[in-house]
Amino acid sequence: MIPKETVDEILETSRVEDVVGEYVTLKKRGVNLLGLCPFHNEKTPSFTVSPTKGIYKCFGCGKGGSAVNFLMDHEHYSYPEALKFLANKYNIELEEEELTAEEVQQMNEKESLFIVTQFAAEYFQNQLHQSEEGKAIGLSYFKERGFRQDTIEKFKLGYHPDAWDTFTKTALKKGYNIDFLEKTGLTIVKEDKHFDRFKGRVIFPIQNISGRVIGFGGRTLLADKKIAKYLNSPESDIYHKSKVLYGLNHAKKSIIENDNCFLVEGYTDVISMSQNGVENVVSSSGTSLTVDQIKLIKRYTSNITILFDGDEAGIKAAFRGIDLILTEGLNVKIVSFPESTDPDSFAQSHSNQELIDFLNEAAVDFIRYKTQLLLAAVGDDPIKRAKLIKEIVGSIALIPDPISRSVYLQECSQLMEIDEQSLLSELNKVRRKNISDKAIEVERDHKKEDRGFDPPQVKDFGEKHLNVNDFQEEDLIRTFIKYGSKTIHLPSQSEEEEEKEELTVADFLINEIEADELTFSHPVFSKIYEIYKKSFEEGIQVVENDLVSNKDQQISSLAIEFLLERYSLSLNWEEKHKILTVKEVDILPKKVHKGICSWRLAKVQELIEQNQDLLKDESVDYASIYSVILRLQEAKKALANELGRIILK
Repeated sequence: MIPKETVDEILETSRVEDVVGEYVTLKKRGVNLLGLCPFHNEKTPSFTVSPTKGIYKCFGCGKGGSAVNFLMDHEHYSYPEALKFLANKYNIELEEEELTAEEVQQMNEKESLFIVTQFAAEYFQNQLHQSEEGKAIGLSYFKERGFRQDTIEKFKLGYHPDAWDTFTKTALKKGYNIDFLEKTGLTIVKEDKHFDRFKGRVIFPIQNISGRVIGFGGRTLLADKKIAKYLNSPESDIYHKSKVLYGLNHAKKSIIENDNCFLVEGYTDVISMSQNGVENVVSSSGTSLTVDQIKLIKRYTSNITILFDGDEAGIKAAFRGIDLILTEGLNVKIVSFPESTDPDSFAQSHSNQELIDFLNEAAVDFIRYKTQLLLAAVGDDPIKRAKLIKEIVGSIALIPDPISRSVYLQECSQLMEIDEQSLLSELNKVRRKNISDKAIEVERDHKKEDRGFDPPQVKDFGEKHLNVNDFQEEDLIRTFIKYGSKTIHLPSQSEEEEEKEELTVADFLINEIEADELTFSHPVFSKIYEIYKKSFEEGIQVVENDLVSNKDQQISSLAIEFLLERYSLSLNWEEKHKILTVKEVDILPKKVHKGICSWRLAKVQELIEQNQDLLKDESVDYASIYSVILRLQEAKKALANELGRIILK
């Protein structure tokens, strides 16, 4: 368990823009930063990061929080794991208190899977470097492939002993649960017998974006064709191969810097290119490219360069996957390596500059590449040529941006020597044919984005929904959260003193609420008020981070919602259009006074209605209840007058 003092230091030191910036490309927008949300698919950025407040908020899907929340949501860290990650990032020494039996029991299953895969990765690395078998077979293989020692360590490469249960026995002896060994795919259980999945293979650990080991790829060194050359971990709660790109944890920074991502086929392609100095490279690990993998790349760049090994049949087979990239609105280029070479061998046999020069010179736009490749294949056959035209136009039709479509159509017209208008007619026909329920939804999203409007997010108020009076409570809680630490000046209570009394907004509101013995009826608002009240009684001040990082998700979500509101008055109104705007912070005393009076008025109205309901009971004392109602109505009129309202009934 991490002591509170250390937790506070981690929260104060960590910079949300640094943490989020490792996963999302952020661009400055006023005092905030803006980017594409990593939690849902969007074309117009609505993901906002506020460095001054230390929080992020997506106004599209509603996700928000501190640097800790981001790591928990994005990387599926537990709360302690997120804190440890940040402590390590900012060089904060951790002095953990011993966990209780209950706390140990609360370790969730997903975390247990991470612990098992981390142990396995360390075991395989140790076998590679320490065991005679590992050094003679595994390490020799990696050295023969041209991998340096620092590269082997960087990618955590390892070796699994050529025995059926050596790893499993070691893991069980160290106390690891057989259920988790089986769920991660490290151990195969059959009729109460245990078998090691990666027996006799060199190991390529598969890591998520933050570098945590989630699975493994194992390559056999045997020439037996009956044995699969590569074997991967099965799907688990922490490993979904369609959502993972090998090497992305190492490549993401370079992808952002170069605004381009090289996509290769295998593990060794990534490793060799990275070793040669080209680090913005990832692999789909031999599987067909998926939409989720494309979206992963899209977080960091809009440009993908696919590296092929010169196998024409393989290139044509990949065209369908490349069409998916176009559909997502990314720019695609192709690099085809010389015959009998691939990214791995080319990177091993050329210098860094030679590799970079080749990649730059050989890169061809995908539409041009596809057109030239297929044109050469069909020759002068008119039927095949017509089919080719339809296929090329079909790819162009997938591009969401109309200007890009138009440019590609012009180029296609020149390459195929066909009238542009004819191509446009075919393109429009294809796009109409492609319209489906999903396409209709996309078009609706485009219209929404063009209006610059997103439907307001529904705040998480728990099971209890807001009634009319709750909106007054919401406004007060919003004032607590946004302005609680601000100082306001009030007239002195003493006639002899001319000086104004100085109070924080939170202190003033608490004094007023307690004096009238008012209570919050909504449970979430009540919890937040109790936090402020307790701090007031202890003589300390509630800071924004106390609420943003609160373990109660409803409190945290509400704090983020109020601290990072989407819309604000533009400075242009006053600077350019000479329209005077008034900010809430400039009229705080008035706002605070109005807020408390409005709540009192709502409470009085609630009491009036409750007493009127009592009159329906024939056994009550009508005279006394009428007397109460009259006094409440007088109070209502007084409050209304104070607020400048006119009561008609």
